[in-house]
Amino acid sequence: MKKDMSEVKGGQDRSTGRGAGVPVDEKLPTPLYHQIYMILRNKILNREYVEGDLLPSEDETSRIHNVSRITAKRALNDLAEEGLVVRERGRGTRVVYRGVAPPVKANVEGMLENIMSMGLETEVTLLEFDYVHASDAVASALACTNQDVVQRAVRIRHLEDEPFSYLVTYVPESVGRSYTRDDLAALPLLSLLERGGVEVTRADQILTATAADAEVATLLGVDLTAPLLRIQRIVYDQLDRPVEFITGLYRPDRYQYRMNLSRIQGSPGQKSWSPI
Repeated sequence: MKKDMSEVKGGQDRSTGRGAGVPVDEKLPTPLYHQIYMILRNKILNREYVEGDLLPSEDETSRIHNVSRITAKRALNDLAEEGLVVRERGRGTRVVYRGVAPPVKANVEGMLENIMSMGLETEVTLLEFDYVHASDAVASALACTNQDVVQRAVRIRHLEDEPFSYLVTYVPESVGRSYTRDDLAALPLLSLLERGGVEVTRADQILTATAADAEVATLLGVDLTAPLLRIQRIVYDQLDRPVEFITGLYRPDRYQYRMNLSRIQGSPGQKSWSPI
């Protein structure tokens, strides 16, 4: 008979003293072994387990999550297949993952300058570069019609050979003709816009969350439906015309968006947070 899940929520990993944290749920469509795999994987990626730490044994994992030893073994084997741990008979399952480069950090303050800097400090792989008719969403963002042609590009940005963002950009055809595919593969788009005589002055930006689809998951090296930070931005020139529409999907473990806030006095007796 299975134990009530409340009995195992506070279970301890005897090899490290850390709690189990997240229980598994047999009502979910995701197999139990994969749920355990994801729990342990996230702990490794979030540095709760660091290189050299021992993970719970098969018996301990089975007890903590109230599953069979076969289920626990499969979860640990999947971690080993991914290269996050090594499994040695008689010695246990040890973390060998050393972590990735520190995440890219972008501030809201000086946003356009930070975007330019990021483009110069990271590497890009240009996947697509073509001219297409604007979709409804693109036409709305760039203040054009469906009959207008726009330049579309798809890029992956890397930091120290690790992918961290998937970018889809659209610019008006007249702007896109000022640079080539090779130019975009070598230089940040903002640099190319300025080189073409466009003076970028402001941008409207929306931050939300989304889940990785099959294509993006493969390109960014994440699991299908893994959470991603979604940033959508419309960039305007000196005449307040939209000159770029970009949607970026970012790995949250490799990209951080930071805002500095100050507490200011609003109406009498009330204070609120405001960007510095």
